[in-house]
Amino acid sequence: MSLIDAQPSEITTQAHYLLTDSRQLSFAARSMFFALTGERHDGHHFLKEVHERGVREFVVEKSSLTPVLKSEMEAWKDATVWVVPDSLKALQNIVARHRAQFTIPIVGITGSNGKTIVKEWLAQLLAPSERVVASPKSYNSQIGVPLSVWNLNDTHSIGLFEAGLSRPHEMEQLEPIIRPTVGIFTNIGSAHDEGFRSRKQKITEKLRLFTHARKLIYRHDYQEVDEEVRLILQRVNPALQTISWGTADSAEVLVRYESLESFTRVSLTGTLGTHQFDTHFRNEAALENLTHCLVFLLDFGLKPDVIQDRIRALRPVSMRLQLKEGIHHSYVIDDTYNNDFQGLVMALNFLGQQENRSRRAVILSDVLQSGRPAEELYGTINQLIIEKKIDLLVGIGPEITRQAGHFKMSEKYFFQSTEAFLQTFPLDKITDSVVLVKGARPFHFEKIVNRLQQKVHGTVLEINLDALTHNLNYYRNKVGSGTKIMVMVKAFAYGSGSAEVANLLQFHRVDYLAVAYADEGVALRQSGITLPIMVMNPDRSTFENLLEYGLEPELYSRRILDEWLSFANNQKEETVFPGVHIKLDTGMHRLGFEENDYDWLAERLSSNPTLRIQSVFSHLVGADEGELNAFSKQQFERFIVGATHLETALGYSFIKHILNSAGIVRFPEYKLDMVRLGIGLYGLEATGQDQRFLQTVGTLKTTISQIKYLKAGQTVGYGRRGQLSRDATIGTIALGYADGYDRGLGNGVGQVSVNGTLCPTIGNVCMDMTMIDLTEANAEESDEVIVFGKEIPITDLAQRVGTIPYEILTGVSERVKRVFFKE
Repeated sequence: MSLIDAQPSEITTQAHYLLTDSRQLSFAARSMFFALTGERHDGHHFLKEVHERGVREFVVEKSSLTPVLKSEMEAWKDATVWVVPDSLKALQNIVARHRAQFTIPIVGITGSNGKTIVKEWLAQLLAPSERVVASPKSYNSQIGVPLSVWNLNDTHSIGLFEAGLSRPHEMEQLEPIIRPTVGIFTNIGSAHDEGFRSRKQKITEKLRLFTHARKLIYRHDYQEVDEEVRLILQRVNPALQTISWGTADSAEVLVRYESLESFTRVSLTGTLGTHQFDTHFRNEAALENLTHCLVFLLDFGLKPDVIQDRIRALRPVSMRLQLKEGIHHSYVIDDTYNNDFQGLVMALNFLGQQENRSRRAVILSDVLQSGRPAEELYGTINQLIIEKKIDLLVGIGPEITRQAGHFKMSEKYFFQSTEAFLQTFPLDKITDSVVLVKGARPFHFEKIVNRLQQKVHGTVLEINLDALTHNLNYYRNKVGSGTKIMVMVKAFAYGSGSAEVANLLQFHRVDYLAVAYADEGVALRQSGITLPIMVMNPDRSTFENLLEYGLEPELYSRRILDEWLSFANNQKEETVFPGVHIKLDTGMHRLGFEENDYDWLAERLSSNPTLRIQSVFSHLVGADEGELNAFSKQQFERFIVGATHLETALGYSFIKHILNSAGIVRFPEYKLDMVRLGIGLYGLEATGQDQRFLQTVGTLKTTISQIKYLKAGQTVGYGRRGQLSRDATIGTIALGYADGYDRGLGNGVGQVSVNGTLCPTIGNVCMDMTMIDLTEANAEESDEVIVFGKEIPITDLAQRVGTIPYEILTGVSERVKRVFFKE
């Protein structure tokens, strides 16, 4: 084993792949692993695992190279380990040196919004004539940027990379990695404002990406951006050529938007000549993103008629992987926007995380714009498919069909076209599978997704898995790495979908899950969840299931403890029992042993050593209420007395926990060995004081079924409750109280968002439908309606009907299909 002390600039490697997350490992023998340390993670904890899986090149940090770790690594006979002051800087330095080898045009894209859309649209618009390399998805961070730029190779003719930042000085690290020849500054908004002293400082920091660029495209109408470009950037980079566009005459390219009957006409005049382009896009954000692309393409030299032909085929960008329930007891992962190699790796990693079905299947189109010889590309994809343990492969397209011989698996099918697949493929082949549908735009794989997904009515609850991860990491950071986290996934994971949420939590290595009833735990085990699971309301009739599925009961009374002991004593001696959790009642007076039970409990536990205590816990009555602080303190002190009593009697220690989501925020000093994360994971901070740090997880959406135009004096709905005092446009939406939309939200109490306009309900909420007043909205039948989400916080709905957010969230009916997505 070579253990080499080095500076980041001294590292050399022959690795094809750079790895920063042990869970995303592919092609181990050709990968270099960077052990990164951050606020919530430390890659050094996974070095042994990564080595066992075949990686042989590592970068570690000197401060983390403990004697134990060094001794362990010295036993690796065939590994090279670079020891550096900072692993992230080493990663960035290696990629910056890689970037310096290329002279092709490189486009760097930054701004507050629209970065990914502009990048994806440019990639699509350039693809017919250029060999494009681009950031996968929204890989624009300190880690994402170098991982993106590393994909640059000699076959490419242009690179498109986006860069984001959340605090000062980050762009200084990204600039030499991207080193753009052309820059695009999309716009400026409020995202990450909290990390900067002012909006101007944020603009200046973003503009650091272009300190060596030859050209910069930006919208002149953003006055603060225009000022900082002229006053700051052009002084730092005097050779910079700007191409400012906007609606003001002072812009270098004057742009006009004309809304016609079925399209928008975009007119450009100025330094790039006079041009007109027609597009089906109408909303302001899409037109702004498109104009950035038009200005770039004209300056790049693409002929106007070619640009017009290509923008006709442009479609909104889906920047997320969606997990949906499918036919034949399957799940479908929808990733049908594009199919580049790096995106395929990411999608297969996401597929690999899904443990809720027994088989894995991939439906894959030709991989476009890889820049690699076909035989090499599909041979590599075959290795990836085998490594990810895919059971079934369907290849669609002329090239993948020609390369069918490269795929060494028994269950494989190939079709020249999507239509041929839809006509002849036996769909029962995907039974009990998780199916990744990954296709480039020209193959129209959305048709396959529509065929495979379970048919649903227009109401869905979208669950943002990235927001769940963000919220989990926020609470992890609050409690620190030394405190375990138990996550509550009872009540269908607070309405969000138990198996899918639990699967994500298992991937992110939480310590425990908790459910209310045994059947919830059984369902999780049957969906591939192996994490320890606590069952909060066990019952004698479910003990067999607890034992069979390794579920750990909460024991809260003399009766339930004796019943568990009786059950245990009737089993065979060699039976291995799950651990148990003892609940102490310190003031909630719901469930739990009280103080006068402690001696009895200690004796019972001491005399039955096979009863293994995993944890002892209690529950704060008012963790979210300031007026109950004194009582919360009293509860904590009572709990410590009870837990200490049991530890002394038993002679061993166990996990102790008392804090829920609100308690984590308000009483961090009480965190003990473990905390229980519930509603906070789902984006609702019970105390309200840290709500700004959480992200919205669930968005309830429906559609407009019909629109009616009614006169003043007419009525709407049952009992003629909806009285019209004016002529009105009334929409009926596919949502009612059977879906979980409270009847109390009728008659104007509730409101929904339609194309950005808040529309009140009118009349009574029906079982399956609700009527809304669309008079002030621009709406058509089948338009999307937001019931709650970012636009309408769930806390607002709860206040309107005098309840709590928990009831709104858990009340969403299971007939409302859940769609899970990841950016």
